[in-house]
Amino acid sequence: MGEVIAMSQKERVRLVEMEMVAKGVESLGEAARRLGLSYRQAKRVWRRYREGGASGLVHRSRGRPSNRRKEAALRQVCLAVYRERLLGFGPTLAAEKLTELGVGVVDHETLRRWLVAEGLWERQRRRGPHRRWRERKTHFGELVQLDGSVHDWFGNGSMCFLMNMVDDATGRTLALLCEQETTEAAMRLLWAWIARYGIPRALYTDWKNVYLTTREPTLEEELAGEVPRTAFGKVCAKLGIEIIPASSPQAKGRVERSHGVYQDRFIKELKLLGITEMGKANELLLGGFCEALNRIAQPRYLNGRTPVASYGPF
Repeated sequence: MGEVIAMSQKERVRLVEMEMVAKGVESLGEAARRLGLSYRQAKRVWRRYREGGASGLVHRSRGRPSNRRKEAALRQVCLAVYRERLLGFGPTLAAEKLTELGVGVVDHETLRRWLVAEGLWERQRRRGPHRRWRERKTHFGELVQLDGSVHDWFGNGSMCFLMNMVDDATGRTLALLCEQETTEAAMRLLWAWIARYGIPRALYTDWKNVYLTTREPTLEEELAGEVPRTAFGKVCAKLGIEIIPASSPQAKGRVERSHGVYQDRFIKELKLLGITEMGKANELLLGGFCEALNRIAQPRYLNGRTPVASYGPF
C-alpha cells in the first residue's frame, strides 16, 4: 500500500493540475490561470512537483510546531491560576484576568484550547436565532433600553435588582444595584445616565407600574387634557423623554443580553474582589466596571457619524 499524504483542498487541486501538465494535457500557463496563480508562481509549484511529487506540494510547515507557540511553562502557570482563582470563568474573561493578575498575555482562543484539552471547559454550542432582530437606531441616545434583573449577585442567597440601561445604537451600558425595581431606583439610574451622557430621546421599558400606569385619568387630568402618568413618567415628560413600552421580553433583547453579561462578568468580579455590600458594588459599577464593559463591546457609531449625546434640554 502506498504512502498516505495528508493534503489540503488547495494542495489537492494543485496536484491535479500539475499531473495534467506532466501528461501534456494542458500547458503550465493554462494551469496557472485555472489555479489563479501568476506564471512565475506556477513555475515554482511545477518545480516542487517535479522534485518531490505529491509530497512536494504539501506545505513545508505542516507537522512542525508553530513559531508563535506559547512556552510550556506559561501554559502550566495559566492553568494553575485558572484552577485556583478563575475556575468557571469563560476563556475570554479568564484571558483578561490573567493579564490583569500579571500572569501573562494569552489570546482567549489559545486559552480556550488549553482549557478544553484539560477538561476545564466545554465547547459551547451556538443556538440559531429565534426571532428576527430589529435594526439598531442610528444615533446614540435616540433609544435607550431600561430594565431590571433580579439575581443572587453576591452568591449568598440575597436577591437584589440590577437596574440596567443600554443604548440601542451602540450597546453602551450603565447599571446600578438596588433592593427592588422601584421609582427611586429608576430615577437614580436615569440621573446617573444623564450626568454622563445627556438626556435620551426615548426609553424602551416594560409595562411595570414604575414606568407606566393603566389607571383611569383623574378629573383634574381630564380637565387639563393630560394622560395618566407615574411619578417616573411625569419626570420623563418634563425632560422630553418618551417612554415606549415593549410588547415582550424578547423585544428588549439588547438589554436582556446585557443582563447575561453582568450575571457572568460582574458576579465573578465581585467574587474576586471580595465585595458583598451593595454600596461597594455600586462604587465598582460607576467607578470603572461599566466603562470597561463598554470598551470591550467596542460601541459602533453608525453611518460614520459622531453619536449625539443629548436630544433634549440639559
